[in-house]
Amino acid sequence: MIKILMVGDIVGKSGRKATQKLVPLLRERENLDYVIANAENVAGGVGATPETLTEILEAGVNVVTLGNHVWQKKEIIPYLEKEGSWALRPANYPAGVPGTGQGVFPIVKDKGKVKVGITTLCGRIFMEPLDSPFTVGEQVVKALRAETPVVIVDFHAEATSEKVAFGWAMDGKVSAVLGTHTHVQTADERILPGGTAYITDVGMTGPTDGVIGMDKETILHRFYTSMPARFEAASGPARLCGVILEIEETTGRAISIRRICLDPENP
Repeated sequence: MIKILMVGDIVGKSGRKATQKLVPLLRERENLDYVIANAENVAGGVGATPETLTEILEAGVNVVTLGNHVWQKKEIIPYLEKEGSWALRPANYPAGVPGTGQGVFPIVKDKGKVKVGITTLCGRIFMEPLDSPFTVGEQVVKALRAETPVVIVDFHAEATSEKVAFGWAMDGKVSAVLGTHTHVQTADERILPGGTAYITDVGMTGPTDGVIGMDKETILHRFYTSMPARFEAASGPARLCGVILEIEETTGRAISIRRICLDPENP
């Protein structure tokens, strides 16, 4: 059995600090074998930079997934081209864009090695009109499963219906479908009949005194006036949300999925 932590969307400086404090603690307390984190909002709440991704990796995260804000910081583009093996942009962007959307990574387990395949895909409902995550997902998963039965999908999508449908489409083909993007942890974690762990959204790692991580006064002004405003990450207390998976390494079937939501001051 292997044990994997998926950290929900890390938002801004407070999210990075929560990750830096809690991931090492969880690695030891939960005896984790691997850590994945969605890091598309680590830099000021929108996008990622080489410096902020380095902070996440130094905190004990093994692989970062990105989403629809992947191109917000232009300095990330050459970085993805250089270090694309562990920083994954959505796989259903058109062919030829920088970086990679999938990878197979070794997990040192006991005295042998287990591999985990990881990909991230963006939904299309209320989002950019990318290639279909369903058809691209089928192709990517087939390639990953040729190397390992353990496959984790970060499905970065807005609509609950699209996420649920994607979970059913992938049931029995992957170890887990883990929803991100909406920043609010859902209480629908389950093991689907084919052995795939599923949750609509793993939640957010970031400031609690805001609106899904953003400064609440700016967001409220936008709602009241409909005037454009520059969104910035909220400050103040933060928490880490995510899920812990237990997976049978020879078959790739999920054994369990458990939600976590921790306060760095009282973990």
